[in-house]
Amino acid sequence: MKTLVSASILSADFGHLSDELLRAEESGCDMIHFDVMDGHFVPNISYGVPVLKSIRKYSGLPFDVHLMISDPNAYIEPFAKAGADGITFHLEATANPVGIIDKIHSLGLKAGVSVKPKTDVSLLYPLVGIMDMALIMTVEPGFDGQGFIYETLDKIKSLREYADSKSTDLDIEVDGGISDKTAHLVREAGANVLVSGSYLFRAADMASNCKLLKD
Repeated sequence: MKTLVSASILSADFGHLSDELLRAEESGCDMIHFDVMDGHFVPNISYGVPVLKSIRKYSGLPFDVHLMISDPNAYIEPFAKAGADGITFHLEATANPVGIIDKIHSLGLKAGVSVKPKTDVSLLYPLVGIMDMALIMTVEPGFDGQGFIYETLDKIKSLREYADSKSTDLDIEVDGGISDKTAHLVREAGANVLVSGSYLFRAADMASNCKLLKD
């Protein structure tokens, strides 16, 4: 499967977000990763619907919205209206993942489901064939700049093998500690969508770093 790079604006210069979005697009990134944190599901607060609505017009790339919040169901429609192209929520935040996936699909968006590093990846198996993407967190969600958790590679491999056994071209996304040092490892394990923040936005040459993630 083709490797896609999703640039996480959590690491961007918030004072110049429109310029940062353009830089990501011109550097060869395929998506914009938009992390939403509520200070409850994860111990940090980021940004929400008004920010997405205000920056949507500055990029032609798909917006990959990652909801790290306690009540994802309540925010599906607002983020869809603000310009999300896909919405990923956490399996740990709901008892009804199928219902939320259906709601996302009903709004014409792609639906993703994420799990934290310590969550059993087999809990995602019943959703293979229903969700469009699975997001395996390769760090504990909440803050950027963390070190990659190598134990998550087995989870990526297991999920890819299961999806292949069901003849499903599932997008497997990884988020956390992704750089030229770890990109080849997650790709070999079966991931094809790589979220990267610090490695891209804090680079002197973002285009070169984006290419390294893909190559």
